[in-house]
Amino acid sequence: MRHGKKFNHLGRKTAHRSAMLSNMASSLIMHKRINTTVAKAKALKKYIEPILTKSKTDDTNSRRVVFSYLQDKESVTELFNTVAEKIASRPGGYTRIIKTGARLGDNAEMCMMELVDFNELLLGDETAGKAKTRRSRRGGASKAKAETPKAEAAEEVVNEEVVEEAKAEEVVEAEVVEETEATEEAPEVNAEDAEEKSEDQDSEEESKK
Repeated sequence: MRHGKKFNHLGRKTAHRSAMLSNMASSLIMHKRINTTVAKAKALKKYIEPILTKSKTDDTNSRRVVFSYLQDKESVTELFNTVAEKIASRPGGYTRIIKTGARLGDNAEMCMMELVDFNELLLGDETAGKAKTRRSRRGGASKAKAETPKAEAAEEVVNEEVVEEAKAEEVVEAEVVEETEATEEAPEVNAEDAEEKSEDQDSEEESKK
């Protein structure tokens, strides 16, 4: 009987279960991510997190303890040489479980389990988000410095608009002056034509006489 035992047996005997978790832990350390069921991933998370914490102290005792769990020299070497350097500044939570849907056949809930510090895409997004949401109490001077260029740019835009309006007014005034000059010249032309006509009429009358 279970008698309140909360860990998942995964339908296996103790030896089978420990061997399976050991192999899965070695695969996760070597490949940095594996695809498995959610139940196995949750059991593996409890199994591998203490091992990753133990790898932060690189001494003979730690290597022997880790080897007793993994039973694989290559994964132990990879853990202490590569993984331990990446997780040195992280105080736990070394793995991430991402659900990927149901498996065809038995409809088991599947997921991808990975080491957090080896996913470069998500690490880049997190650093960008942290840079954007950073707050400090000394932001008054920086805000003033940031606002002064904006004010200068706004003044430049206003000055440009004023200059454009002045140019438009000058163009309108020039057009009005041209129209007035044209209207003044028109009567003079008509007067000259009238004088020429009158002279022609006088010459015709004299010729008739």
